[in-house]
Amino acid sequence: QVQLVESGGGLGQAGGSLKLTCTPSSRDSFSITLIGWYRQAPGKQRELVAVINAGGRLTYADSVKGRFTISRDNAKKTMSLQMNSLKPEDTAVYYCKAVGLDGAYWGQGTQVTISS
Repeated sequence: QVQLVESGGGLGQAGGSLKLTCTPSSRDSFSITLIGWYRQAPGKQRELVAVINAGGRLTYADSVKGRFTISRDNAKKTMSLQMNSLKPEDTAVYYCKAVGLDGAYWGQGTQVTISS
């Protein structure tokens, strides 16, 4: 069972910044590829926030373009999401996603709550 751990969520204010980090357990780090961040707001479906495609191309949801930045450190096997100019509508549980030989894996999620 691949374990992904998200950190960095919490409470923030509109216009502020938060940084999320995803780290796989050490035993899994060599068998998977961290590929992106997704989020799920109450009553809504999980949606893509930002992903790193094959070849390293970055794709963002329209709602976060210009405000969020995804990055991945392949040497350290971590993936981050820098979130700036946060809005109340960014409130959601954020999940990191990885892929491996057996399929896709998700972290347990980290709550981000933005107040106006």
